[in-house]
Amino acid sequence: MLVHGAWHGGWCWRYVSDILTAAGHRVFTRTQTGLGQSKHLLSPEITLDTFITDIGSLIEAEELADIILVGHSFGGAVISGVADRKPDRMRHLVFLDSLIIESGQSPFSVLAPDVVAARRKLVREQGQDIAIPAPPVSAFGIPEDHPRAAWVRRHLTPHPVSTYESPLQLDHPVGNGRPCTYIACTSPSYAALEGARQWVRQQGWNWWEIATGHDAMVTAPAELARMLMSIG
Repeated sequence: MLVHGAWHGGWCWRYVSDILTAAGHRVFTRTQTGLGQSKHLLSPEITLDTFITDIGSLIEAEELADIILVGHSFGGAVISGVADRKPDRMRHLVFLDSLIIESGQSPFSVLAPDVVAARRKLVREQGQDIAIPAPPVSAFGIPEDHPRAAWVRRHLTPHPVSTYESPLQLDHPVGNGRPCTYIACTSPSYAALEGARQWVRQQGWNWWEIATGHDAMVTAPAELARMLMSIG
């Protein structure tokens, strides 16, 4: 199960999903409420818990188990919540260049103050006090002249700011005792995640690196798919 990050949708996993499916894996790439094809549902009531419930409901509806749960970027906070509620369904958690927050923290509480201030300013000026407008694709480590840059640009949608403001509520430590791997995208490195990377190193999780930008599923799908199959 592949969980996308902010401004994205299940669409961003297309190339990775195709490779995994061809190799015989069953793949799910749900788009979170208010994003992608669900952008018409954007509202101030969408919280981080909404996203966690989105994924949990899919697990229940499809009666899934033995899941390799992958969370990219903002999706790292989501999969932490899902694993806290449904650890028996998880085989392995993979945090792909992702945000890590602990219980009681919100994404905005761990990001650098200047990043938070800039995003709040965008919400006020361009997001109707509801959403953070999508940044340029270069923010995700995708060169403007990359063959898939225009495709990503067309699909990005504003992200509900309330998911950045609402705290994650966990009953157990992050990961809930399940095997965890962190994959860091290193070329270029996404500076906003340096705090998360330092936290992971202190936990002794499996640590892998991929020499591409933040949106590895777009810029290096074959290498990323091989990594995920190796973990699985």
